[in-house]
Amino acid sequence: MLRIRRYLNPYMFMFTVSVILLFIQANLDLALPDYLSRIVNTGIQQSGVESAVPEAMRQETLNHLALFLSDEDETAVRNAYTLIEPNTLASEQYVETYPLLQEVAIYVRQDLTDEEIDALKAPISQALLVVSSLQRAMDDPEAAAQMGGGGAFNLSQLPPGTDLFALIGNLPAAQRSQIADTINEQFSALGESMVEQTAVVQVKAEYEALGLDVASLQSSYILRIGALMLGITLLSAAATITVGYLSAKIAAGIGRDLRSDIFRKVESFSSAEFEKFPTASLITRSTNDITQLQMVTMFMVRLVFYAPIMGIGGTIRAIGKGSSMWWTIAVAVIVLVGVIAVIVSIAMPRFQVVQKLIDRINLVARENLSGMMVIRAFNMQGFEEKRFDKANLDLTDNTLFIARITAVMMPVMMFILNVLSVLIIWVGAQQVADANMQVGDVMAFLQYAMQIVFSFLMLSMLFIILPRAQVSAERIADVLETEPIITDPANPHQLNGSFTGTVEFRNVSFRYPGADTDVLKDISFVARPGETTAFIGSTGSGKSTVVNLIPRFFDVTEGQILLDGVDIREVTQHDLREKIGYVPQKGVLFSGTIESNLRYADELASMEDLQTAVTIAQAAEFVDSKPEGLTTEIAQGGTNVSGGQRQRLSIARALVRKPPIYIFDDSFSALDFKTDAALRRALYQTTHDSTILIVTQRVSTVKNAEQIVVLDRGCIVGKGTHEELMESCETYQEIALSQLSMEELSS
Repeated sequence: MLRIRRYLNPYMFMFTVSVILLFIQANLDLALPDYLSRIVNTGIQQSGVESAVPEAMRQETLNHLALFLSDEDETAVRNAYTLIEPNTLASEQYVETYPLLQEVAIYVRQDLTDEEIDALKAPISQALLVVSSLQRAMDDPEAAAQMGGGGAFNLSQLPPGTDLFALIGNLPAAQRSQIADTINEQFSALGESMVEQTAVVQVKAEYEALGLDVASLQSSYILRIGALMLGITLLSAAATITVGYLSAKIAAGIGRDLRSDIFRKVESFSSAEFEKFPTASLITRSTNDITQLQMVTMFMVRLVFYAPIMGIGGTIRAIGKGSSMWWTIAVAVIVLVGVIAVIVSIAMPRFQVVQKLIDRINLVARENLSGMMVIRAFNMQGFEEKRFDKANLDLTDNTLFIARITAVMMPVMMFILNVLSVLIIWVGAQQVADANMQVGDVMAFLQYAMQIVFSFLMLSMLFIILPRAQVSAERIADVLETEPIITDPANPHQLNGSFTGTVEFRNVSFRYPGADTDVLKDISFVARPGETTAFIGSTGSGKSTVVNLIPRFFDVTEGQILLDGVDIREVTQHDLREKIGYVPQKGVLFSGTIESNLRYADELASMEDLQTAVTIAQAAEFVDSKPEGLTTEIAQGGTNVSGGQRQRLSIARALVRKPPIYIFDDSFSALDFKTDAALRRALYQTTHDSTILIVTQRVSTVKNAEQIVVLDRGCIVGKGTHEELMESCETYQEIALSQLSMEELSS
């Protein structure tokens, strides 16, 4: 993956925005369980009462609290509240909320900061518990007996109906403190948090005494927190959609750039590179491999940052909700990581071969489709079916193995998830029973645990697809990093307007890459403008190799090829091929129309030029016989026209360019003798200023050539006109006499 990381650079802005949005989304998602905890703890259990520091209380209540506050705490509490008397101007804004204000004075909390409220929680909570306990002792003698007392003041020995607050108010401060400590000891095991929550119950009772509509307070709190959760959910959904859009755009852009660069790179390949990368493999790399990278890019943008944030953030928040239950998540994560590691280690080797198997099935399918007529002619359908089945079954077995591993992983993950849920509920229930946690905190802890496990599940999916994408990335990088053997010079020569088209081979030798011997040895000749130079020889003598060196499909091993005295390696491949009209041994047509195939040579060619080229190539008869003429559709590879028609259209395409050099690589082989002769006459009349090089097996095709080069096993064994070679070259004589009679040869 690192070898192609540069393709992410153009999308770094979108990637950065995605990461920021993922961070926001993760924090929003992590906030939801906390709000759920608030609804359960505060909204339901505490009836919407949020704090142990009441917003309002009766004057009598504050006076009772003051009995059990230190002088410093009492001052802080009194400074935090404002006394509102009944039937005063100040009471008008509070009387509707607190109806009791019509009869008695109340204290209303001032506008305090969160820090100031937090500072008052502990002393007020403890004082509220003492006051509530004493009130219960006054109302219930049995409760008084259970509470007892300290020193000379024993609640169980006081007569019923005693006003404890009036009595305690007359006691020394030290004794009041002793009473408070005695009562608070009973709640000390609950912890500070539970003391505050117990005090909230007393705050609720105080609100009810003030006439406050507690049911309305509860509904308001639940609706407010619920609306906040809905807003957070909508924001999270918006972030999810935006990140999904950006990740898709990044992945599609990277895929587009990779396909474009691979296509351009392949266009620069010589035949040597195509031997290294077979066509079927290049197709797989340009399609399936890039698709794998697109998919993993989307997953990585979406999950690589989101899942860790959720996992780490969820762990921190879960421990904050239930520090005594951290071990449940730790056990689940350890088991989860172990399962993922085992699955990935088993699946990894299979991922590394799946792309090669796709290459294989593409190769077999391509050979079957392109060679269908040969397969049918030799009745080899059964053999080819078995060959395809073998490639297909290998890929299927490998894919099924990976699919089964993946399928096993999900139930295992869900089993771990469900066991974890049961464990958290069981342990959490004990914590609630022991007053160490609230129900809402257990629910929040459970949700955080689910988020943590799901973050590992998401990462596990990434671990499953990443190995295959890694293989695909390496295969793509292999193509992109391949340097073509044939390259343009740093400071190229220009083939200027006075270019004539003289082709000279000077002591040229050539061997194919990786071969041990030369296929061409010390080839020297000059092909001049206005002349036809023909190459003839037995099969495998090197005829096509000679002409394929001129457009630099290969580079010579030794010697030079010169155009107008300039070494072809000193000009760009584009300029070189602009001067050549090339007709390959096998006529190649592209899907489209006859006209679009002809314009392949010159997009700006006029209709007159196209028609002239068709006429010279002896293709006018069959083109004009088509109702659509030049707009007749051509199937892929030209399969809807005959071999001879395909060759003639290929020749016409070269003629449209009107180049100074023509190369015909056995391009007349599919033509009958009459059409061959007519085509050569027309060529001579229209291309008499060009250099023509013809590779052929027919002596009749080259009889009138100004120069015939006879090749045998890569060496020139004869060079001259037909008449000269008939006298001096035994190899040419054998070829000629095998095709024509002496009378035909001498005519």
